[in-house]
Amino acid sequence: MFLKKLLFSTMGAGSLMLGGCATVPGADIAAGAPITPAEAQQGAEYHPQFLAEFGGEIEGLQGDYVERIGDAIAVQSGLAATPEAFQVTLLNSPSPNAFAIPGGYIYVTRQLAGLLNSEAELAAVLAHEVGHVAARHSVRRQSTAQRNQLLGVLGQVLSTVVLGDSALGRVGQELSASVPQLATLSYSREQELEADALAVAYLRDAGYDPTALADALQSLAAQNALDAALQGRDAQMPEWASTHPNPAGRIQNALRLAASERGLTESGPYLTRIDGLTWDDDPEQGIVEGYTFVHPILRLAFEAPQGYFLLNGTQAVSINGENGRGQFTSAPYGGDLSRYVSEVFQGLGGGQNQMVPQSIQRTTVNGIPAAYGIARVASGQTPVDVVVFAYEFSNNQAYHFAVLTPAGRTEVFTPMFNSFRRISPAQAAQVVPRRIDVVTVQRGDTVQSLAQRMAYSTAQVERFRVLNGLEATEVLTPGEKVKIVVRSDSL
Repeated sequence: MFLKKLLFSTMGAGSLMLGGCATVPGADIAAGAPITPAEAQQGAEYHPQFLAEFGGEIEGLQGDYVERIGDAIAVQSGLAATPEAFQVTLLNSPSPNAFAIPGGYIYVTRQLAGLLNSEAELAAVLAHEVGHVAARHSVRRQSTAQRNQLLGVLGQVLSTVVLGDSALGRVGQELSASVPQLATLSYSREQELEADALAVAYLRDAGYDPTALADALQSLAAQNALDAALQGRDAQMPEWASTHPNPAGRIQNALRLAASERGLTESGPYLTRIDGLTWDDDPEQGIVEGYTFVHPILRLAFEAPQGYFLLNGTQAVSINGENGRGQFTSAPYGGDLSRYVSEVFQGLGGGQNQMVPQSIQRTTVNGIPAAYGIARVASGQTPVDVVVFAYEFSNNQAYHFAVLTPAGRTEVFTPMFNSFRRISPAQAAQVVPRRIDVVTVQRGDTVQSLAQRMAYSTAQVERFRVLNGLEATEVLTPGEKVKIVVRSDSL
C-alpha cells in the first residue's frame, strides 16, 4: 500500500534511463572487477528498502523471465562469474525506471518492462544499469549526498521552485524526501555515455541486437515527452538536460556504437511474456484518474485542484502545480487529531527548526472529523505557508495533506481539502486495473482503430504509438503483435 511514511515523489517519471540512474557508493576499483564482500553486504542491506519503496517484487513467470534475462546480461560485465551471483527484480512500480546497486542487485519496474518491445530492449536497459555499477560510477559523485538520498533524507526539489535555498527550501526538502527520488540523481555526460558503451558491449557478447539500446532510449524519450504533454509540462528542458546528453544525440551515439551489427531481438516472445502485466497504477496502491485519486482498499478519494497533477507513489501521493506542491500520506495516530497535526508539523521542521502552526482548527469534512493548521515560514523576501490538513478515518487511523504555497495562497488547495471523502464498497468495486493486452493485427486494423480500444479518454492514438514504439507515419501489418491497454481484473 502507498501509506507508510512522509514521502514526496519527483515530477519527472521515466527520467531514469535518460536522466540519471541510481547506485549506492561503492569501492573505487576498475570497471569489470568482481563484486567485493563490502559491496555484497551493502547491496543486501539496501535491497529490502528498495523492495518496500518501489511496490515490492513481482514474482511468478514474469518475474522469473526478467530475472533470467538480467542474469544472462549481467554475467557479461565481469562482476561475477555465474548468474547466481546476481539478484534481478521486477518491481511493482508504475514509474518507468531501472537501476542497480553494488552487490549484484538489478531492478526494472513493470512500467518500463511494459513500455519496451523486445527481449533485446529489456536486456539493453538492464545492461546500461549494470554498466554503471561495473564502472563504479557512483564513487565519482558526492558519496554522502547520494547516500542521504538513498536513505530518504532531504532532497532538493522545492527549494529552487518558489522559495530559494533557505528556510523554505528546508521545508520543501522535507516534503521532497523520497527513495524513489533516486530516479533523478545525475551521472555526468561521460558516465552516461560510458554506461551506454558498456551496455552495447554486453548486448553484443550475449548475442543480442546491439541496436536495442537505441530503441529502448527512443521509447523512453517518447514516453517522457508524452507524459510532459499530458501534464502540461515542458519536455524540451527536463531535469537531466544540463548534465546529460540530449536524447537525440544519445540515441544516435548508441546506434553508432552498435554499428551495423545485428543479433537476437525476440519481439514476439517478449510481448507474449508481458501480456497481462499491470500498466499505470496498481489499485492496491490507489489509482490516479485525471485530477482524482481513489484508493479502493482504503476506501477513500479526493480531487486535486484544476491545473495540478497527481503522482502516485508507493508511500504517498504528490500534488504538483504552479502555485504550490504537497503530498497526501499518513502517520501513526493515537486518537488525538490536534496532536497528530502538531506532530506532522514537528516532523516537517526536521527537529532543528520547530515548525509551529498559528493555531489548530477543528472541523468536519464530508462527515469525517478533521483538523488543520497553517504555519508561515520566513524565507528571505519570500515567505511561504505550510498547511497540514488531517482527517480521522477511524479510532486508530488518520490521513493528512501537507502542502506548501507562497504566503497567502493556501486557498488554492481548499477544494482539495474539502473533496476528501469515503467511498462505498460499490464504488471501490468499480476500480479495476489497467493491463497490457497483446493482440494480433487483423486485416483492416489501423493505428486509429486499435487505439480506440485503449482504456483512456484522451490521447489514445499518441499513447498507442508510444506504447508500441511506432513512428508518426508508421502503419500496421496484419499478423504482427501489438500492445493495447485495457481495463481488466484478469486477461
